[in-house]
Amino acid sequence: MSSGVHPADLEPAWISERTYVTRRRLTRIDAPVMLSLMVCLLTLIPSHLILPGMTDLGRPALIVAILMWFWWMTARLNSRLVLTGPQPLRWAILAFLLSMLLSYAIGFLRGLTVMEANAADRWMLTAAAVSGVILLTADGMPNWDRLDGVLRVFVYCCAFVAVVGLIQAFLYFDLTQYMRVPGLQMKGWVVGLEVRGGGVRVPSTTFHYIEFSLLMAMALPFAIHFARFSATSRHRQMFAFLALLIAAAIPATMSRTGFVALAIVLLVLMPTWAWRMRYNMMALGLVMFAGMAVVKPSLVTTITNMFLGASTDPSITSRTERYEMVGYYFTQRPWFGRGTGTWVSPQYQYLDNQWLAFALTNGVVGVAVLAALHVTAIVVALLARRRSTSERDRHLCSILIAVQLVAIAAGFTFDSLSFSTYAVAMSLMVGMCGAVWRLSHPALKVRTSTPRWFGS
Repeated sequence: MSSGVHPADLEPAWISERTYVTRRRLTRIDAPVMLSLMVCLLTLIPSHLILPGMTDLGRPALIVAILMWFWWMTARLNSRLVLTGPQPLRWAILAFLLSMLLSYAIGFLRGLTVMEANAADRWMLTAAAVSGVILLTADGMPNWDRLDGVLRVFVYCCAFVAVVGLIQAFLYFDLTQYMRVPGLQMKGWVVGLEVRGGGVRVPSTTFHYIEFSLLMAMALPFAIHFARFSATSRHRQMFAFLALLIAAAIPATMSRTGFVALAIVLLVLMPTWAWRMRYNMMALGLVMFAGMAVVKPSLVTTITNMFLGASTDPSITSRTERYEMVGYYFTQRPWFGRGTGTWVSPQYQYLDNQWLAFALTNGVVGVAVLAALHVTAIVVALLARRRSTSERDRHLCSILIAVQLVAIAAGFTFDSLSFSTYAVAMSLMVGMCGAVWRLSHPALKVRTSTPRWFGS
């Protein structure tokens, strides 16, 4: 039977010389509370609803994310609020932001159109939101129990997103058109439902089908994690049911990216599972596939044809045909690019490849820094996995590693950072890697997230 309390949470947290506190202290509003609120706003409110008079950055979740960046900066600027101990992700974020700023300045020196200038400003605000989520998650998570709490909220919310998507797919009814929030207004183009083959592609509350599929692929391993390691059988059964809902939503998107992401997650996790767990997962997958074939045979046929006919699929060939154009623009400014965010899709062509887009706007340096951010997250999660003594902690670290590999692969299939639901969710996962590294560190002064003023 799994315990509801993580053993490390009962250890003292070192905050200064001869000063310790408990990690399980009660706090009304802290980083996990704000992160949970952000996840709810991000997933439960359709992506096209924003604050009046604002751009797509006016999504409530993005505003909270930007405020997190200011919160973390305020803590760093005040010596009484500085968090103790190192954090590798801080250096990766510093390099990421400096690269973005440098390319941003180079873009304006080159001379920008009004559309490019607005897009550059938007990207810098997005960088602040992404950085705020990563830093607050990595530095602000007080203990393992609160970390699990945020991930549970993430799974609950993604299960709701899955239900909305399944209603869209099987009833051909877009529930999001009736999801209104007082004080918010609809902004921009709504993707809606799209006929593909013998089925319908659905976005649920996200902006795009690929984004929806990736969100489900990210949430599924966490649902499986809690289905295995929750403290009570009732909670394990509940999360198993949520995992089924989330898994069923992935085929509903009819997105190759979602299946590739799911394959990456399973390839990373299956070696960590016992043979019984592997057999159970394979049997469950076959049952779900057979059930889908009975309920909606056209969906299975369409998904099969997506992979068998990939070489002639226009959505793939159109991407490869753009490589020559990308090479032409890239050779003009290879090191720092044309300027952060200045490859505006309405003005130029859609690339559907985040790595190529980043190469054009931020150059080789920008691509290297973005890759280094994911690699740093993978490395610190690997270190945390090696330090962990329980199967539960090692499994969670393995999931975080798999999600970062998904992020790297997803960047080749669509403009991932342009889709705010995915970008913020992925930022949360990067920050979680830093959090598990810190919480598993052998030094108490690194493991704590208590500000120094607590012991003053």
